[in-house]
Amino acid sequence: MKRRPELALLMLALGGCSLAPAYKVPEVPVAEQYQEHGAALGKSWVEAQPADHLPRDGWWKLYGDTQLDQLQQRLLANNTDLAAALAHYQQAQAYSMQARAGLFPQIGANANVQRDRQSDTRPLRGATSPAYYDSYTLGAELDYELDLWGRVRNTVEAGKDDALAAAADLASARLSLQAQLADNYIVLRGLDQQIQLLKDSVRAYEKALELTKTRHGGGIASGLDVARAQTQLSSAKSMWSQTLAQRAMAEHAIAVLVGESASKFSLTPETRALPLPSVPVSLPSTLLQRRPDVAAAERRTAAANARIGVARAAYFPSLSLSALGGYQSAESAGLLTAPNRFWAIGPTALLTIFDGGRRKAGVEAAKAATDEAGARYRGVVLAAFQQVEDNLAQLDHYGTARSDQKDAAEAAAHSLDLAMDRYKQGAVGYLDVVQAQTVSLDAQRSLLDLDTRQLRASVQLVRALGGGWSTDQLAGASTRSATPATGSQGAP
Repeated sequence: MKRRPELALLMLALGGCSLAPAYKVPEVPVAEQYQEHGAALGKSWVEAQPADHLPRDGWWKLYGDTQLDQLQQRLLANNTDLAAALAHYQQAQAYSMQARAGLFPQIGANANVQRDRQSDTRPLRGATSPAYYDSYTLGAELDYELDLWGRVRNTVEAGKDDALAAAADLASARLSLQAQLADNYIVLRGLDQQIQLLKDSVRAYEKALELTKTRHGGGIASGLDVARAQTQLSSAKSMWSQTLAQRAMAEHAIAVLVGESASKFSLTPETRALPLPSVPVSLPSTLLQRRPDVAAAERRTAAANARIGVARAAYFPSLSLSALGGYQSAESAGLLTAPNRFWAIGPTALLTIFDGGRRKAGVEAAKAATDEAGARYRGVVLAAFQQVEDNLAQLDHYGTARSDQKDAAEAAAHSLDLAMDRYKQGAVGYLDVVQAQTVSLDAQRSLLDLDTRQLRASVQLVRALGGGWSTDQLAGASTRSATPATGSQGAP
């Protein structure tokens, strides 16, 4: 009797035991600053100050377009891929809750009424034992596994980490779809500007063709000039039609993203230029807390590490405590009386002596899974740094290219005016006009294309930086109900 306190302390100590290795986040090389610092021209990002950050909700509002904002809201409410990601998150939450149930006793109740007939040749059957009898049973049972080696706790921890990874997956899917929508919208608006440019060019070429025909009728211009003017006009119309086809494809892609039928969806053309926002860029070390895909990969590594403890616990005996009790009688009358009571209580220990290497293989598999998860985590982190550097480089160099292209477009427009004036004066042939028209149109289209590229690079930079997400949101996800109210509200 004197040893009972010591035994209780030992049981408590064993109850706190865990066979999982101490978890350490896999190491990855992190630079002190990004290599692409930005050029003087076209710099569309800024070094973030301590209070600077991307908007947590609605980062696309940086572009100041109300229609884009409305489309993003429709995406959150209706996108099918986002709904699937939300359902996957809910499953992971439910599995986590299921694993957590192992920490508590399992209590059940049973009731049984039956008519029995014994075999006449039953071994050890008493001479006075009746062949027929009734049995009435009402009872309850309790089972509880004493988690001495941390098997249940590590299973719960792994389930929790899997649920957090699924929450980060949901945030990553949400960010990816939002960026995809913003990118398609920017492409659409860029095509609207090109369509307007081609429309204006067609009108100008039609006037030039009429002028050439008039001069040809007066014997001033040759038929070759008319053919050249007609060729230029037809080429511009062809480019117009091709651009309209590209716009239709972008519009259809947006329809799918917002959960609409492409057959019923349309967006009114808009030629207003979108502003190029300044995106705050923090130090590379903060990227690990700003990317949901990085957080998901890290939590999966932690879950795999916890499962090593689960696999190791198989080497030790499992100990469970069972208790049952109730009432049993051959008659229903007076069932709930003291003479009919029964009960049983006691521990059960189970230890596998030989398994042909099954447990060893399980531990090795768990270790390998942890190594795999760690390698994937490092790969995700390195890819994240690459994506940030890529888009910083594009923004910087596209900015410089745009400045030069703007000068080229202005010079080409001036050359076209000079060529047309000299043609009207008879100083040059129409070939000079055609060449000036081609160069001017190409220069203006290239300028619009660079504007679109810059805007798309800024969207991808926001995506590479994780939008307005942070690992702090996972803490809220761990306590959130597994069934959020709506798709938009439920996404972390």
